[in-house]
Amino acid sequence: MADNKTILIAEDSSVILNLTKKILELQNYKILTAKNGSEVIKQVENNKIDAILMDLNIPIKNGMECSKEIRAHKDDQISNIPIIAVTGNANNYTMEDFKEVGINEYLPKPLDFDMLVQTVKKHTGEL
Repeated sequence: MADNKTILIAEDSSVILNLTKKILELQNYKILTAKNGSEVIKQVENNKIDAILMDLNIPIKNGMECSKEIRAHKDDQISNIPIIAVTGNANNYTMEDFKEVGINEYLPKPLDFDMLVQTVKKHTGEL
């Protein structure tokens, strides 16, 4: 089960954040949240995180910039956290763009919650 696995949700929309949080909590994940790019970096430096759901359109530093910064981190535990991009604007990006900044996978909005759970489980080693 997902006990002891911590997921960071980087999302500036309270509605999407709360819904995603509830769904993952039902799967027994511990949830941390960040509403902007600086909070994302703070959370990964202060907590052990098993995967990040990264909205690409968050304020201060967008999801692409955060992903790049996480991948360049000197601490291996941080630089290797799986990053799952979440975006309603996937047309603005290619898989190449995602790979370039170190994003492992992406989920389109509106979120398919079954797919969300499955993707998180895959990246936290539970599938």
